[in-house]
Amino acid sequence: MDRRSFTVVIAAVILRLVLFTAFPSLPNLLTNRVELSTPVTSFKRLQEGLFLYTHGLSPYDGGVFHQAPLLLAFFTTLPSNPIVVYLVYILSDVLSAYSLIQIATSGVSVSTPYHTSSRKSSTWPPWAVAVAFLFNPFSIATCIARPTIVFTNTAILTAIAKGVKGHGIAAVLALAMASYLSLYPVLLLPPMVLLAYDSLPAAKKVGRSLGSFAAVLTAVFTVAAAGLGALSWGITGGSWEFLASTYGVHLLLPDLTPNVGLWWYFFIEMFDSFREFFLCVFQLHLAVYLAGLCLRLRKQPLFVITTLLGISSIFKSYPSIGDTALYLSLLSLYRHIFPLMRYTFFVTSTLLYATLLGPAFYYLWIYAGSGNANFFYAITLVWSLAVTVLVSDAIFAVLRDEWETERPEMKGKEIVQI
Repeated sequence: MDRRSFTVVIAAVILRLVLFTAFPSLPNLLTNRVELSTPVTSFKRLQEGLFLYTHGLSPYDGGVFHQAPLLLAFFTTLPSNPIVVYLVYILSDVLSAYSLIQIATSGVSVSTPYHTSSRKSSTWPPWAVAVAFLFNPFSIATCIARPTIVFTNTAILTAIAKGVKGHGIAAVLALAMASYLSLYPVLLLPPMVLLAYDSLPAAKKVGRSLGSFAAVLTAVFTVAAAGLGALSWGITGGSWEFLASTYGVHLLLPDLTPNVGLWWYFFIEMFDSFREFFLCVFQLHLAVYLAGLCLRLRKQPLFVITTLLGISSIFKSYPSIGDTALYLSLLSLYRHIFPLMRYTFFVTSTLLYATLLGPAFYYLWIYAGSGNANFFYAITLVWSLAVTVLVSDAIFAVLRDEWETERPEMKGKEIVQI
């Protein structure tokens, strides 16, 4: 880590410490925000689970706690001092920033064995990528609110940082941890395998096919996930009850607490006879992009991972602003495609619009009583629209960059669909 990156990290740590200590009511205020905390990541629900766990009761009995057992084991070892908890979340953000710095330093976003962008000189330096993450208001708010999505994001970024170095086993182990915490990162396994394989030194690829490499990493991922499951079984006193309460909640959506996603209101209005069908449709909708992105963007597996995280931040069952913050931080690695994006002003304006009006509409619905659920759902639709346009526009820009790199004579010319 160079001096500028180190300075950025120290400044970010100081900012977070000031917010935690100078405004003692701010963490609890943000913890209660549905935009930042969901039923599967809420720090308040984690505290309830810890209370039950430390008093010899199963935290998974009441239908309130939906987080991984390892989080219970970890937080019970911490002192009761809230400063220690604050430092844990700050450290997690620092580790995420360090991983981003490693990813940016590798240059994989602009140069892979199959593609080197003609705009590679336009990328941001590693310290600027760290700034884009550490000083993003969404990242700061997520850290202060203390949802457990912070740990999932750290595990995902660690996996990517290991992948760009060709450390495939370490990458899938970190990805297994992310999947254990939040389920949906399992969709990143295929592009992660491609990323790790492409990043191997040429000498290590000799006599090593992609198929055999993928088989080994898939086996390691499966064993790691099974090991985490067995460890969780031991933590919960020999019970598999946690499976339905953690991963089943992601899949079956029993808790319809409002969030920034698309599911909650849709299934509130859904007739019970159609619920199972649309649950399958919504879950498959997340997975359906995987094969197409891996095939079409085979030359850039890191961008496939970035895009899948963007799609997940829109269409997963319990999304939060922390998911979007992770996508935006990875997108900052692709500074060279920003001039090719067509809807930057629209996306920026719409995100600001939704960010400012979301809390207001939620207040009108829940506290003032002068609105209804449509108020808040309408603004979450605006938020999802903005992120959707951003994801699709980034895909367009990357494909345009590939095309212009392969055909330099077409640089700057308009594309006409026939």
